[in-house]
Amino acid sequence: MTIKKSKWCDLMYGLISVFFLIQAPIALAEQIRVAVASNFIFPIKELSKEFENTTGNKVLVISGSTGKLYAQIHQGAPFEVFLAADSNRPELLEKEGIGVPGSRFTYAVGRLVMWSADPKFATKFGLHVLGQKNFRYLAIANPKTAPYGKATEQVLRKTGYWKKIQSRLVRGENISQTLQFVVTGNAQIGFISLSQLSSSRELLGGTSWLVPLSLHEPIQQQAILLKRANSSQVAREFLKFLKSKKGQKIIKNYGYYVEQF
Repeated sequence: MTIKKSKWCDLMYGLISVFFLIQAPIALAEQIRVAVASNFIFPIKELSKEFENTTGNKVLVISGSTGKLYAQIHQGAPFEVFLAADSNRPELLEKEGIGVPGSRFTYAVGRLVMWSADPKFATKFGLHVLGQKNFRYLAIANPKTAPYGKATEQVLRKTGYWKKIQSRLVRGENISQTLQFVVTGNAQIGFISLSQLSSSRELLGGTSWLVPLSLHEPIQQQAILLKRANSSQVAREFLKFLKSKKGQKIIKNYGYYVEQF
């Protein structure tokens, strides 16, 4: 069968048009780099996936302790958004002109948990277990770089255990490493985030005690848009998604308190 030249051109034009229509969403898709406090690694995975499915834009997650991520941002790390585990560092970034003024908000309020993988340590009965001699090490996040570590220090100071427990403390670089210390048996008891426990309760087992809010300052986890992304619509859309009902529901499901926007 012979196809006339004009019809052949029309056919090719149509195929090329369809090709570009298919490729257009891919070509227009963007990627943002989000620096995330390690306690938030489980919810950020679900949030990123939901955001990507909805918008087609990609989220590259870089996790670590809030203090180290803050230092990396100062050193010029190419992040667009910072999700800290405290309010102090985002506030500092805003004052220092590195964060976009007015973009800072509390995306989650964290809770601290004392946990042991071994039921015999009975952490569910509270802090008195720290006065016993049947464990070697207590794992905490480094108070200098990790807000959950700072909250742990406040708890131990307020209850009179801080000085008593010094010889048995092991400090994780961040809350994720703190959890690993207990999981691997390098520490028998640890202070971790409720989110970590909520995400892996069936796998982790053991016993836990939810630390009363009265024993430490609120762990207000704040987000901020960084100056390098001031003109990034995708970065702004991602922060808006965190505030949305869908975003806040996901965050709440991982053991955080959320604010009403």
